[in-house]
Amino acid sequence: MIRPASYSLRRRLLAWLLISTAVIGAAAMTDTWNEAVDTANEVSDRVLAGSALAIAERVIVSENGALEVDIPYVALEMLTSAAQDRVFYRVDGPPGVFITGYQGLPSIPRREGQAVAYENASFRGEPIRVAVLARSASTGIKSVPFVVTVAETTMARQQLTRTILLRSALRLLFMMLGAAVIVWVAVTLSLRPLYRFSEAIAERSPDDLHPIDQEVPSEVQGLVDTVNFFMVRLEGALDALRHFTGNASHQLRTPLAIIRTQLALADRAGTLDEAHRAARKADEAVADAERLLAQLLLMAKIDAANRAASMRPVDLVGLARSVTADHVPRGADAGIDLGFEGEGELPVMAEPLLVGELLRNLITNALLYAGHGAEVTVRVLRDGDAVLLEVEDDGPGLAPDKRTAVLSRFERGGRTDASGTGLGLPIVEEIARLHGARLCLGEGRAGLGLKVQIRFSKPDEVAPGQSAR
Repeated sequence: MIRPASYSLRRRLLAWLLISTAVIGAAAMTDTWNEAVDTANEVSDRVLAGSALAIAERVIVSENGALEVDIPYVALEMLTSAAQDRVFYRVDGPPGVFITGYQGLPSIPRREGQAVAYENASFRGEPIRVAVLARSASTGIKSVPFVVTVAETTMARQQLTRTILLRSALRLLFMMLGAAVIVWVAVTLSLRPLYRFSEAIAERSPDDLHPIDQEVPSEVQGLVDTVNFFMVRLEGALDALRHFTGNASHQLRTPLAIIRTQLALADRAGTLDEAHRAARKADEAVADAERLLAQLLLMAKIDAANRAASMRPVDLVGLARSVTADHVPRGADAGIDLGFEGEGELPVMAEPLLVGELLRNLITNALLYAGHGAEVTVRVLRDGDAVLLEVEDDGPGLAPDKRTAVLSRFERGGRTDASGTGLGLPIVEEIARLHGARLCLGEGRAGLGLKVQIRFSKPDEVAPGQSAR
C-alpha cells in the first residue's frame, strides 16, 4: 500500500500566512505609491499656484491701456530651491495677445469655476507640470483679462515621491518581518500541544489502550475524542477476540480428542465391528469439527462484512422460500415437517449471502432442537413499514431465563441432547445487527416451542451496521 505523501502542518500554516502577508503588503505598496504621487503633486502644485498668484499680483494696466508685468523673480526661485528643476512662465492678455515669458509654453484649458488648473505636459522634450491662473486687471473703467501660466520640470516631484515611497516601504517591510516572526512563534507555540500529544501516544506500550488524557486545543479535541473512542472499541474487540479464541480452542479440543481416542480404539480393536464403530464415532467427531470450523469461518466473514457490507434490495420472500426448499429433505430425514409461509415480494436492503446464512442457521437450529415429529415454519410477512422474518417450531422451546444466554458464543442453553456448536444464534444476531435489524426470541403459537423473529426496518430508519435493539 502506497502511503500518501506527508506534509508539514507548520510549514503549510506559515506559507499561507506569509503569502497572505506578502499579498497584502504588495497591495499596500501599490496604494502607497499612488498616495505618494498624489502627495507630491499636491505639495508641488501649491507652490506652483503660489508662484502664479505672485506673478498675477504684479500685472497692471499701463496708461495706454496695455498690460504690463514686473516679474517677481523671488516667486520663481521658490520653485527651483528644492531641486534642480527649471521653471517656465508665460503671461497672456486678452485672447491672442502674448505679453511676456516663454511663448512656446503650452497652456491648458480651465473648467468653469476652477481657480487654478493643473496638468502634465511636455516642453522642449521634458515632462513638465503646468499651472494656469486667470485673473483681470482693472483700470477703474474696465477690466482687462489675462492668464498666467507657470510650469516646472518634475525632478523635485519624482524625488519627493521616491522619498515618501522609500520610507513607507521600509516601515512596511519592518512590519512584515515583525509579523513573520510573530506568526512563526505563534504557530510554533500553538502546535506544541500536538507534539506533546504525539509523544504521549509514542511513549505508550502496545497493551496500553486506556483513553488519552492530554490537554489539547479545542480544535483538536474532536480528534482526541475519536482516537479515544477507537481505542476503547479496539480494546473491546481485542478482549472479545481473546475470549473467542480461548473458547474456540476449547471447543475444537473436544472433537479432536474424540477423534484421537476413537482412532486409538480402532487400532486396538479385536474385531472388525469394533473397528467400524470406533471409525464411525471418529467420523462423527470430524463432522462436528468441520461444522465448528465452518461456523468460525462464517463469524470471520461477518466481521469482514461489518467493515464493508454491500447492501442492495433483496426479495426476502424469494430468498427465504429458496433456502427453506433446500432444507426440506434434511427435515424429512429428521422426521420434521418443514414448511414456508409468504406471498408476493417484500424487498429489504440486505447482503444476500449473509441473509441466506442467517436463515440457514435458524433452520438448522430448529431442525436440531425441535425434535422428531415437530413442525417448523419459516414465515415472511409485513408489519407496518417493517418486514418480519420468522422461524417457528413447536418443539421443547427454550426457557425465558436462558434466551439471553444463548446469544453468547458457544452457549447452548444447557442442552446436551443434540449436536451443536453454540454459534448459530450468535451468528444470527451478528448478521441482524449488521443489517440494522432486531432479533427477538419468544414462544411459538399456543405457547409451544420457540419463535425466532428478525425485524427488518425501513432503510431510512436504521443505518446498516447499527443495532436496532
